[in-house]
Amino acid sequence: MNLPIKHFKQLPLFEAEAEPLVASQPTDNGRSSFSDPAFATNKTLPVHRWVPWIAGFSREFVRGALKQYLNHQGIVLDPFAGVGTTLVEAILLGHQVVGFEINPYAAFACQVKVNAYQSSIESLHDEIERFQSFYIEKVSSDYVPNSAPPKEFKTRARFYSPQVLRKVLILHDFVDSIKDNQLQNLFRIAFSSTMVRYSNYSYEPSLGRRVSAGKEEIHDFSVGRAIVEKLLEIAQDISWLQDHLPAKEVNAKIINDSFFRYQNYLVSESIDLIITSPPYLNNYHYNRNTRPQLYWLGYAQGPQDLKPLENDNFGKYWQTVREQESLSLTFSLPHSDIEERLEALREINAQRGIYGGNGWANYAASYFNDCYGFAIGVKHILKPGGTALVVIGNSILQGIMMPTDKYLGQIAEHIGLELVKIDIPRATRIGNSIIQSNVRVAKAKDSHRLYEAVLELRKR
Repeated sequence: MNLPIKHFKQLPLFEAEAEPLVASQPTDNGRSSFSDPAFATNKTLPVHRWVPWIAGFSREFVRGALKQYLNHQGIVLDPFAGVGTTLVEAILLGHQVVGFEINPYAAFACQVKVNAYQSSIESLHDEIERFQSFYIEKVSSDYVPNSAPPKEFKTRARFYSPQVLRKVLILHDFVDSIKDNQLQNLFRIAFSSTMVRYSNYSYEPSLGRRVSAGKEEIHDFSVGRAIVEKLLEIAQDISWLQDHLPAKEVNAKIINDSFFRYQNYLVSESIDLIITSPPYLNNYHYNRNTRPQLYWLGYAQGPQDLKPLENDNFGKYWQTVREQESLSLTFSLPHSDIEERLEALREINAQRGIYGGNGWANYAASYFNDCYGFAIGVKHILKPGGTALVVIGNSILQGIMMPTDKYLGQIAEHIGLELVKIDIPRATRIGNSIIQSNVRVAKAKDSHRLYEAVLELRKR
């Protein structure tokens, strides 16, 4: 259908925009049979570019895997859906999709993406024009917004400068006036995906103050212009999506819950193909780093709403288990050095208390316990002959290499899955890592490196 983009009134430019989010550039994947799974290339692709995400698949990786491993219309599952790359690519190829995502903001992004094809482009254009008129009028007057910042959203410094905050609240007043729920959600996505850009915080890659990263605070910003530009991008992509979907109806189920409760939602042997990437053993705190979105979108009213997310997260977090006396593996793994490696980790820097090896050993043990539960779930829900492709990165804790791909493969074989192969599409990984922190871990050896692996598991 390719509707032409309307010409919109020019919004006043208050100040140059802040620097865009930058992801690490992937390296050559050498002889791997898979495309590089890094998310960076998604930043320019339709629908995928709507929401920045610190970790995720490339569209090329997912599409290549779908074509290689599923030659008929089937059911595709992503147990850790993130912002929906697997789901979007699967519906574009005509498959049914199921996605688990514990983070409410990411689950919301998935839901908006897979349902976006239902939105009217003309109606969205009309709302964008109405927003521009509303915004320009209110910003240039003595209008006092009805909306207010979330009460319990606390930061060490002001998240928004006063002038920026007023504009954000004017935006929220407008969003509250939108009657159509789907269109309202598109505006919410436009805000949540840009909101950090004009705040006094930035992703480095964890969320922190701009001044701590050597950047100036943002005293004023053209919030309205940023929102309109994102909405025009979304409108263009919805038109593209409507042209490229193979069917008029999409069969997609997004579950805002932990995958470990899969039995509440899925019957056994019901999934043809799993393409996923569980959180890495790098202590990247997805929930804390999406606190702005969780609070401003109303998914968190206070710290008590974030606790269940931390406790149910795959692998937990170092902060949640470091003070416990000793966490052990809940399973045995014959012919593996996993327990010896955990014990070696536990003995490092004991004098540093919770910052020493015992806390990190607890974190690693809880991570591998969840790998075991994950493998059990995969075996339960895959159809006989079905495949699971699991992208996972290794880690280095207190200077000790943790080959998570190797251990997950051993766990999968132990519970009865077939480990077809472990592929290394990215032999050198650059990104969020705790391997060189002077505060929390020992320096990594020069011979140690981060890499990214793809495990191919099959249900016999």
